[in-house]
Amino acid sequence: MPRLSYRRALTRALADEMTCDESVFLLGEDIRVAAANVTTGLLKKFGPERVLDTPLSEQAFTSFATGAALAGARPVIEFQIPSLLFLVFEQIVNHAHKFPLMTGGQCAVPVTYLVPGSGSRTGWAGQHSDHPYSLFAHVGVTTVVPATPADAYGLLVSAIRCDDPVVVFAPAGALDVRADVDLPDLVPVPLGRGCVRRAGTDVTVVAVGHLVHDALAVADELAGQVSVEVFDPRTLYPFDWDGLLDSVARTGRLVVVDDSNRSCGIAGEIIATVVERVALAAPPRRVTRPDGAVLPFAPALDRAVQPGRDQLTAAIQLTCKDG
Repeated sequence: MPRLSYRRALTRALADEMTCDESVFLLGEDIRVAAANVTTGLLKKFGPERVLDTPLSEQAFTSFATGAALAGARPVIEFQIPSLLFLVFEQIVNHAHKFPLMTGGQCAVPVTYLVPGSGSRTGWAGQHSDHPYSLFAHVGVTTVVPATPADAYGLLVSAIRCDDPVVVFAPAGALDVRADVDLPDLVPVPLGRGCVRRAGTDVTVVAVGHLVHDALAVADELAGQVSVEVFDPRTLYPFDWDGLLDSVARTGRLVVVDDSNRSCGIAGEIIATVVERVALAAPPRRVTRPDGAVLPFAPALDRAVQPGRDQLTAAIQLTCKDG
């Protein structure tokens, strides 16, 4: 069984969809030379007409993609830096996202916004290290954060095939994850459906993106003390509330670990929605970056600001001690 990396899973998804559908094309900065190591080999395979290098003008080429989608194409934009999404929030949210809604479904805007390397692990500094997925979930744009190579493939394929705009965040902490994958078994993963990565009975841990792997490691470490269920939402909007509520109803406790800022983050939304619907045995807890965090350049400080296994372990132990 081949060992597939998360990064190569993204490449394979792009290649497969470009092979299956000639309306799919790629655009972005330096994608012909595969600056992010995701579009490697695609220029040679599909040619310059379908792998387009763009000028350093994100607002321009994001608007171009909207027009191309309205005309029947399926563009995929690669953003090398997650903070660039702040520049094109207008183009994604006010244009691509709202056109189908404001026309009563008379048009489709099937654009995929791929962000390989979202967040930071190695000192990418303040303007390169954000995880702004909560912003897109807030306004109702389909937002996915795959944790595994199989999901990186399957969710990206589903995003490209979706007739609405989809933002795919590929966390920096997951890009080098490898897994044994039977390549013929790679299939599209439905948008809006989470999964239980590990069954447990004492507490549900919701982990976003690469933090799924940290949650599984912590669950292993605590196995003799606490039975931890790990829930991977995979899609943050639309969220699989039924799947999560089923888990929490069984365990009675909830911890959320999310590598984005605390205020108005997806962790707070998950907790608020759960406590509205399920009576918990103990107060829920969240493990996140601090309020208003801007990650420093120094790698040690970068990692200190991000949620880690020690914090998650403490949160689980406190939650299980309460109640």
